[in-house]
Amino acid sequence: MFVVKRSHHNPLFIPLKDNLWESVAAFNWCPVRKGKGKHSLIHCVYRAMGTPDSILPGQGPSIISTVGHTTSKDSFHFENRRQIIKPEFDWEKYGCEDPRVTFFEGNYYIFYTALSTYPFNAQGIKVAVAVTSDFEKIEEKHLVTPFNAKAMTMFPERINGKIVVMFTVNSDQPPAKTAFAELDRIEDLWNEHFWQAWYKNLDKHIIDLRREPTDHTEIGAPPLKTDRGWLLIYSHIQHYFEGQKVFGIEALLLDANNPTKIIAQTKGPLIVPEEIYEQYGLVSGITFPSGALIEGPAKKQAKNSTKKAKKTKKKSSDKLVIYYGAADTTSARAEVNLDDLLDSLTKPADVVRFENNPILEPEKNAGKSAGAGGTAIPENWQAKAVFNPAAIDLGGKVRILYRAMSDDNTSTVGYAESADGVHIDLRLSEPIYIPREAFEMKRIPGGNSGCEDPRVMKIGQRIYMTYTAYNGVQTPAVAVTSITVADFLKKKWNWDKPYLISPIEIDDKDSCILPEKIDGQYIIFHRVGTVICADYVKTLDFANEKINKCIEIMKPRPGMWDGRKVGIAAPPIKTKKGWLLFYHGISERNIYRLGVALLDLKDPTEVISRVTDAILWPEMPYEKSGQVTNVVFPCGAVLRKDTIFIYYGAGDSVTCGATVKLSKVLRVLTRH
Repeated sequence: MFVVKRSHHNPLFIPLKDNLWESVAAFNWCPVRKGKGKHSLIHCVYRAMGTPDSILPGQGPSIISTVGHTTSKDSFHFENRRQIIKPEFDWEKYGCEDPRVTFFEGNYYIFYTALSTYPFNAQGIKVAVAVTSDFEKIEEKHLVTPFNAKAMTMFPERINGKIVVMFTVNSDQPPAKTAFAELDRIEDLWNEHFWQAWYKNLDKHIIDLRREPTDHTEIGAPPLKTDRGWLLIYSHIQHYFEGQKVFGIEALLLDANNPTKIIAQTKGPLIVPEEIYEQYGLVSGITFPSGALIEGPAKKQAKNSTKKAKKTKKKSSDKLVIYYGAADTTSARAEVNLDDLLDSLTKPADVVRFENNPILEPEKNAGKSAGAGGTAIPENWQAKAVFNPAAIDLGGKVRILYRAMSDDNTSTVGYAESADGVHIDLRLSEPIYIPREAFEMKRIPGGNSGCEDPRVMKIGQRIYMTYTAYNGVQTPAVAVTSITVADFLKKKWNWDKPYLISPIEIDDKDSCILPEKIDGQYIIFHRVGTVICADYVKTLDFANEKINKCIEIMKPRPGMWDGRKVGIAAPPIKTKKGWLLFYHGISERNIYRLGVALLDLKDPTEVISRVTDAILWPEMPYEKSGQVTNVVFPCGAVLRKDTIFIYYGAGDSVTCGATVKLSKVLRVLTRH
């Protein structure tokens, strides 16, 4: 579980119109730190694009890339911009792109892409290196690879006595390959005979970072050494050969002594193009990682700090700062707590499933004609599925209200309870809520209909239940009913008449009521289309109150695990830091996962923080199979001391549970 946050100052670095060589773009920057502590200085190299020196038409590109250099004392404000690498030799005459810099054994090695042909083609796109000891002048320049390659970076120290580099081979002759090379001498970097021999055994040097054959990967930042291995930030492009490309930034952990061995990699992007400066530019829709640094806490302890304060200072304040190019135009940065990211790669998930999952499974129950208004309890009302449970902690017991589906696909609400929150002590043989109104009564024999996906909230002395009402013909809509707490505890199911509160022509689901007023009004969360919305009502008189607004709270992040659709899971939980909102996200491959966000206490329509990675995803057989495959879908959560009990439907077939520590969730969400 981790949160990646972009800098509020992004884009930090933009083109300068007064400098012709960087008047068009300044992006794909790579930092290296010189010195330690308050006297340290960040040197940053970046790709600059501007007008070429040549004024003769047809003799080269109208815009040419060179390499710029800038410095910063605080990693936010950069100054002293100047051009440090430009075309001088035939093998780079048409441009110098995408630099990556590593300090190694007394020198700074700046690797870049050298362009020797125009129009550009694979044979003229190769790796070059410039060497400097102080960034004042370039002391050496060499062509590195005699074959098509890009994105070379060097490990900052020898590994088992060897110099190690990573790069992308055949970058413009797909499929590109991520490769390693080990060298004895630095001079071997520009030794053509070394590379010719190396290339003959290319297949022995490659690792495949792709998740799908249609993806493309490219090395991003120089590797960073951590106590758990080498951390590599790289570019993972989805649908590179088909459909809409998604330029994502991902992370990879390599073995400290054998960097060709992958310890772990992120399950999806840390960053995808979302912000305006990432979506629009010279080449729209690109986030491309080119550098990274590990930084300590932003605020250092004062010299007169007590020993106790120093003792309690934790390493977890270290953060990974990702430097990336945005839309091939500007440069930006984002950060994530280093330990949170590494924990997600190397430790078990923070959300722990119940050992006795599934806690509820379908069973046969005879129906009878005893429902409200003369309606009948469906035959075998929970024989097909029992899933998507709401939950509330009342009278020392967790009350679980689950969606039950009959053989004829009618959804009702069943009831179970648990004293410890894990083991079911009581399960009723009849549903506690059945379809009663025309908007939820079955209109097509055998089709889906009824009362789906309940959420329950205690407000005053009443229990309110929101659910999705569907009759098989009209669009699914949000319905609300309620019951007194007293009747609920006595299991006297005297539910009030339900009302639709969302427009019947709008597909609206996944709703709940915030159990406290905000500025004298109630907030109702709901999902319109693909986004989580909110609206305000003055009272809970739903015979007269309706929702007709979609105040956007959270939307999908295309290319990420929640890229297709998002909706609330359980009603928000109030904490000292804010309202904790669990939500489900659906990927483009229709995999349902669980995330969490923190909403502002005074204005819950404002998102303070949102996890980057999913905290629960389909792994177990009962989650990966069922009526709908690859589904975890919570509708209820209960807080007991520091433990949150999450109740979810798995595979649209069974009911399961999991726990997570509140303190851990809040710590991750409030790092920055």
